[in-house]
Amino acid sequence: MAGKEDVKDGAGSGLEMLRSEVGDYLGAQAEHLVGKTGKTLTGLTQKLLDTASGDGGGGGGGFIKGVGSRLLQGESPFKAIVAEKAGDVKDKVMDKAKGLFGGKSKGKSGSAKVMNIIEVLDIGQPLRTTYDQWTQYDEFSGFTKGVLSVSQGDEVTSDWKLKVGPSKRSYKATVQEQIPDQRIVWTSEGAKGTTHGCVTFHELAPELTRIVLVVEYSPVGFFEKTGNIWRAQGRRLRLDFKNFQRYVSFADPDEVEGWRGEIRDGEVVRTHEEVVEEEEQEAGEEGEEGEEGEGDEEEYEDEYEDEEEDDEAPDEEGDYEDEEEEEDEEDEEER
Repeated sequence: MAGKEDVKDGAGSGLEMLRSEVGDYLGAQAEHLVGKTGKTLTGLTQKLLDTASGDGGGGGGGFIKGVGSRLLQGESPFKAIVAEKAGDVKDKVMDKAKGLFGGKSKGKSGSAKVMNIIEVLDIGQPLRTTYDQWTQYDEFSGFTKGVLSVSQGDEVTSDWKLKVGPSKRSYKATVQEQIPDQRIVWTSEGAKGTTHGCVTFHELAPELTRIVLVVEYSPVGFFEKTGNIWRAQGRRLRLDFKNFQRYVSFADPDEVEGWRGEIRDGEVVRTHEEVVEEEEQEAGEEGEEGEEGEGDEEEYEDEYEDEEEDDEAPDEEGDYEDEEEEEDEEDEEER
């Protein structure tokens, strides 16, 4: 019996020793983990302090304030730091993007890029018909896709609502110079850009007119400048210019009525009525000169015919006298 108890006591002491060793090992590992975690927290704390003091270059006290605000809202320290850092990176990316598209970033100033649009088209219509049709701005929305509506304020100003892709824009246009059948120069201003344009009209033949369109476009705003890079505005204007060519090519010249006034330096110097009256007077004078020329030709023809008759008359009398002499000679011979 004693031997069995000694064995039991030895087994018990062995288990206790194993338990003791395991406990010491786990305690050592725990101390190691605690020490490592403490060092990590100490390093993180130092980084946060450096950031708060501005040494870390991470935005000064704004970063630590943002982290603190997130901690007060119940977020974990890790999530708060990551979220705040992600926001800082996003701001930097946006600043770079704005600088790329001509916007203003910290320490740098961007300048908007100007886009030049030049188009030339020939239209099989008289010069006056083509010019008059161009001056009918309120009809542009009927045959173009980019012009939604045009409201004429007076002879010089007008309000335009345009569409380029999915976006809509409004502009106020002012005519700076307008000479009938020659050229129109205008400027327009809007919240998303400004334009300076000129269109000229050239007669190539009585039934053929050339139009030269030059537009300088200065976009304003991120999306407008992005569209400028894609040349969306230029493509829209080019397509609508061709729509005008198609529309006026099928127009009836007798039914087209345009505005014939003259503008200089943004002011009307000759009204539509004055120019039309002058053109009618010039047309009447040309018509009278043409009638006088026709009358002179008729008189000349009459005089020429009279001269021909006078030339023929003596010949007829001479022929008649010769016939009488021959008859007299024949009578004498018979006698």
